[in-house]
Amino acid sequence: MTTVYDVPPHDLIAAIAQDLKATGKIVPPDWAEFAKTGVNKEMPPTNPDWWFVRCASVLRRIYIDGPVGVSRLRTFYGGKHRKGVATGHFTKGSGSVVRESLQQLEKAGYVKKLKKGRQMTPAGQAFMDGMAYKVQSKAQGAPAEAAANPAAESA
Repeated sequence: MTTVYDVPPHDLIAAIAQDLKATGKIVPPDWAEFAKTGVNKEMPPTNPDWWFVRCASVLRRIYIDGPVGVSRLRTFYGGKHRKGVATGHFTKGSGSVVRESLQQLEKAGYVKKLKKGRQMTPAGQAFMDGMAYKVQSKAQGAPAEAAANPAAESA
């Protein structure tokens, strides 16, 4: 059985983000196009689908580390805050982005709230494992198709 641990994280997060966008269960808030992802960032994200990518990443983090709370996720998404010539220090990521994405994932039925934080639901785990299987089968199918059709490589 394929799990989240068996596939490359970048490919998995991209596939989950596409699925979350296609199903319509996750909707970016009105303020998402203007928001930065933390005080350590100077500009908002350039990817127009950054909200779906962040929700997919949060979902993967909960699958791997769960149960996790907002504070721990803020620490994961933080980075170095550079203040001109002064020494840079670590700062946490945006709490509003993490909180809103957790609330939307909870509403979609992938995550549930506990006293310790958020944890995957059985539906969420099945969704993640299914996406991991799709990503792995797609990755294994690509080299076989290229080997079967050598003319495609030279074109």
